[in-house]
Amino acid sequence: MNVHRVRSVFISDVHLGTRACQAERLLAFLRAYPAEYLYLVGDIVDFWAMRRDVRWTPAQNTVVQKILRRARHGEQVVFIPGNHDEALREYTGIRFGDIRLEREWVHTTAEGKRYLVLHGDEFDQVTRYHRWLAVLGDVGYTWLVHANGWLSWLRRKLGIAGYWSLAGYAKRKVKVAVSFVGDFEGSVARAVRERGLDGVICGHIHVAAMHDIEGIRYVNCGDWVDSCTAIVEHHDGQLELIHWSAEEADAHTAEAFAEDMLLRPRAPGRKIAA
Repeated sequence: MNVHRVRSVFISDVHLGTRACQAERLLAFLRAYPAEYLYLVGDIVDFWAMRRDVRWTPAQNTVVQKILRRARHGEQVVFIPGNHDEALREYTGIRFGDIRLEREWVHTTAEGKRYLVLHGDEFDQVTRYHRWLAVLGDVGYTWLVHANGWLSWLRRKLGIAGYWSLAGYAKRKVKVAVSFVGDFEGSVARAVRERGLDGVICGHIHVAAMHDIEGIRYVNCGDWVDSCTAIVEHHDGQLELIHWSAEEADAHTAEAFAEDMLLRPRAPGRKIAA
C-alpha cells in the first residue's frame, strides 16, 4: 500500500452529518497520509445541516474513529471549530481525551515559519453580520453539491471522463463569488501580517488555494464535500496542496483491502477422507 508519511496534515470543511460529506474518500486519504500533527480546521461536523436533516453513514462513523485512533497512538490532534460546529467553541482551551480543542493555533513548520491556523469565518462579513443569509447560502450550496452528484452519474453514463464540479464552476464564474473569495483572502492576509506571522492556514470558503498575498503565504485547505482537498507539510517544512481524486481513493482502498487479505490468517483447512 502506498503510504506517504508527512509531518503535518490540515483538513477542513468535512461536514460530517450531511449527505454531501465524502467520508469514503477522506478515509482513504487519512490512511495514505499518516502524520505527526493533524489539524482539523473547522466545520468538521455540520450542526447547521443536522438541524434540518441528519445523514450519518457508517463511513462517517469510521472517520471519527480513525481520528480518535490517531490521537490515541501519539499523533497530536488539534481541533479548531468553525461556524458550522461553533457549539464546540464554548470548550476551547481544553482537551477531549487526546484531542486538543482551540479557537486558533500557531503552527511552526520544520523550517521555522509560523502559520496562523484558524477556520476563517470571522473574516466573512455575511456569516458575522447576516446569519440568516449565510444559512440560506448554505442551503443553496448543499443543493448545488447534491445536483452535482446527479450530473456526475450522467457524465459516467455518457462515457465522459474526469470530474466536473457544478459548485466549483459557480464559484469560479459568478462575479459575486469571485469578488467574495478575493475579499476574504485579502482580509485574512492583512490580519496575519499585523500579527507578524509568515502565513495562514484556513478553510471556510471551500476554495483550496496556496499563494502569496503581499508577502504573506495564504493557504486554504478546501473541503471534503466538493473538491476533496487537504494541505500536507513534508518533513522539510514545505507545504503541498493535495487534490485527492476519486480514482486515487478507489485505488488506495483496493490496495488496503488486498493487503489486509494477505495479512489475515487463514482458517485451518479440513482433510478430506480418501
